Amino acid sequence: MAETSDLTKEDYQRLAHFRYRLRCFLRLSESLCQESGITPLQYQLLLQLKGGLGREWASIGELAEQLQAKHHGVVALVDRCVKAGMVERRAGREDRRQVEVHLLPAGDRLVRRIAMLHQDELKLLREEFAAPGWLPAQ
Repeated sequence: MAETSDLTKEDYQRLAHFRYRLRCFLRLSESLCQESGITPLQYQLLLQLKGGLGREWASIGELAEQLQAKHHGVVALVDRCVKAGMVERRAGREDRRQVEVHLLPAGDRLVRRIAMLHQDELKLLREEFAAPGWLPAQ
């Protein structure tokens, strides 16, 4: 790990700017979720089911890892999403003791709509961070 004396002013500026843009993206995402009637964490769960693992279902353990959350917290989150009709639990295909969480049509429509609303901001971020040095003009 680099010592603090190894960092330049530009390193700090880059990190500060990245954190700023990340927070702007998250605030936009939070607003889009709230306007769509779900929490940002519910959206993140739906997004992981739709695109996180190359399939449209995940185990509770996989979701806990992807959401960086505790297992019991993800169980409660899945419970709320089941109650809202966005996902369902199914017994595991290979291990019946494992629970698979699957998107339902209502959850699929919701995650698609919210993801589409993120695309303009993602395009701006891709362009900004692809630029050499990606620091804003002073």
